[in-house]
Amino acid sequence: MKTKNKNINRGAAIVSILFALLFFVLFLRFVHIQVTGEVDGQVLAALAEDKYTRQRNIEANRGSILDRRGQAIAQDVAAYTVVAILDDSLTTNPKKPRHVVDIHETSKQLAPLIKMSEGEVLAILSKDRKQVEFGPNGRNISFSLKQKIESLGLPGIAFIRDTARYYPNGTFASHVVGYAQKLEDDNQTVGMLGIEKSLNDYMKEKDGFVQYQSDTTGLRLPDAKEQIVPPDNGNDIYLTIDQKIQTFLEDAMNKVVLEYEPEKIIGIVADPKTGEILAMGTRPSFNPNIRDISNYLNDAISYRYEPGSTMKIFTLAAAIEEGVYSGDELYQSGEYHIGRDRIRDHNKRGWGLITFNEGVQRSSNVAFAILAKEKLGTDKLMQYISRFGFDRLTGINLDGEVNSIINYKYELDKISTAFGQGSAITPIQQIQAATAIANGGKMMKPYIVDKIIDPDTKKVEIDNQPTEVGSPISQETASKVLDLLETVVSSENGTGKLYNINGYQVAGKTGTAQIPDPEGGYLEGHGNNIFSFLGMAPKDNPRLIVYIAVKQPKLKEFELGSEPVSAIFNPVMKNSLQYLHIEPTEKAASKKLSIKQGIKIGSYTGGSVESVKNMLQAKKLVPSIIGDGTKVIAQIPLSGEKVISGERVILLTDGEVKIPDLIGWSLRDVMKLSHLLKLSLSPIGNGFVYSQNIAPGTKVKESDHLKVELNPPNTKKQEEIENIDTNDE
Repeated sequence: MKTKNKNINRGAAIVSILFALLFFVLFLRFVHIQVTGEVDGQVLAALAEDKYTRQRNIEANRGSILDRRGQAIAQDVAAYTVVAILDDSLTTNPKKPRHVVDIHETSKQLAPLIKMSEGEVLAILSKDRKQVEFGPNGRNISFSLKQKIESLGLPGIAFIRDTARYYPNGTFASHVVGYAQKLEDDNQTVGMLGIEKSLNDYMKEKDGFVQYQSDTTGLRLPDAKEQIVPPDNGNDIYLTIDQKIQTFLEDAMNKVVLEYEPEKIIGIVADPKTGEILAMGTRPSFNPNIRDISNYLNDAISYRYEPGSTMKIFTLAAAIEEGVYSGDELYQSGEYHIGRDRIRDHNKRGWGLITFNEGVQRSSNVAFAILAKEKLGTDKLMQYISRFGFDRLTGINLDGEVNSIINYKYELDKISTAFGQGSAITPIQQIQAATAIANGGKMMKPYIVDKIIDPDTKKVEIDNQPTEVGSPISQETASKVLDLLETVVSSENGTGKLYNINGYQVAGKTGTAQIPDPEGGYLEGHGNNIFSFLGMAPKDNPRLIVYIAVKQPKLKEFELGSEPVSAIFNPVMKNSLQYLHIEPTEKAASKKLSIKQGIKIGSYTGGSVESVKNMLQAKKLVPSIIGDGTKVIAQIPLSGEKVISGERVILLTDGEVKIPDLIGWSLRDVMKLSHLLKLSLSPIGNGFVYSQNIAPGTKVKESDHLKVELNPPNTKKQEEIENIDTNDE
């Protein structure tokens, strides 16, 4: 018994000691917390705040990109992600299931709306997960599509609200605007190309939040103080682009892409008074909503090439400014020798002894070679190349601009540069230089970002203004150049007749540039060129400059390179002038002719050769008389057909049939002739005739074999590779 009591007393003592030790430890812990306010190294107040403080994010928006009139080009919009809940434990009421009940029926109804196959959706819904998404097809869906899916009443299909970058116009100045996308790792929207990338720091946003005290269930406590940090929305970018004019350009380029399938198209519309870019587009392009990108460069500022005869505008301006240009002075066209090299006109043989004014209209390379070498001198020409800014970047506020390559080492290169060969420049450099012609001699820096504004405070962060970057020529010279360039479009001899716009005087210059062959020399073949036109209107006070270049269009055998270019230039210029409320002038109301709306050919059979010839010339057609008779017995084109101004009409007379001089004839005209005379034709090459096997004036009869060799514009015969043999119009 004593032993038992002894054990009990010993156990009680041990328990008492343990309780005493535990109490002492707890007491020390309590004292430590009271003194330091920390638990295991963490501040007790912070733990409480963390447990009872709730925070709700307030989403901010990335800055929008807008046109000059405030129309959205890029903006954040509400978007939704479709999710499917597969966990049936979330369903507490069997009559109102919160999970997907029938995966087959759900797949059948959901798949068409998110543009997936039924099998693809079924595979996703069959996964052993609590919740699934549907990949790119289920993300960034619009509110209207969300409503359509909700109307199906599919159990377990839910939505997560988010924001997405949206481009309401689709393919629209895409290389200018670029695109932005949300990064999955940090949920931030980041610019990846174009202005979205270069001005990303201005447009990026920062979310705000609201903090408040709550109970353990998350309910806000009465009289609890709130901490509100407002969202910081990104700045809005206003461009100089005009949505309407840009649409004119995009639509016209789309039509030419469908009809001619060119390798490239470049289009720029600018205000010459300010340097503002009103439209800029290229093909191939892309839709930034889906990012179907094949070319990541903005060719309007990043693609340099030999410009062709549009460069003659500035050589002409230099010659007039220096007082060495005499428009009525005669020169021998055809070819011009520089040592062992020669420069040739585009029709291979020239037009005989003509004035320099006519040489400008006909785009004579020889005329400009003489101006460069004998009138100006190549050193003076180089000074003007620099004055017009061709030797440096324009500094347009877009990333990716490249500089020109001015080849000015050898005499041939120097003279070739005068008419757009040998040296390579960019479209935007041509636009800047052209502002001096259209703006009374004052050259304006091109710019495309107008201003940057904080949408919350309305503070203007950046406000770009027109900047004059030089005065390469006088106002008087600019006026004279415009007068001459207007005749390129309006005169019978002008290479720019297709650019005649009803109601407006257009001053401009065509260009047909060669494309270097990677294996040496230049590409050959009909259409293997860069065809362009640089035009300004109205001539007396230009309000717009439009530059269009089309590379390697797929031309039909008888089509000219100017046809796809004019199919863009004409509607863009005319629609833009009308949109800007620039009234047509009576003086300019000459009607542009086309194949469909052209000059109707009459029946000339039986008429006298002289009277028919005079009649055709009065209609601005080119009669070609075959034979030495006095009466017309056959003709081509036939009666009732429609032709454009300047087209050749072949008249067969009742005299001896002799072959004419075909040098410079197009293949189309040669085929007309062979059809009319029933000759056996063997053409070699495409373009314009430079040799014929039957000498001019030789009598021919039915079935005689006519062999002609042709060169397309701006190509070289292989055996003449050391000679300049240009065909630039």
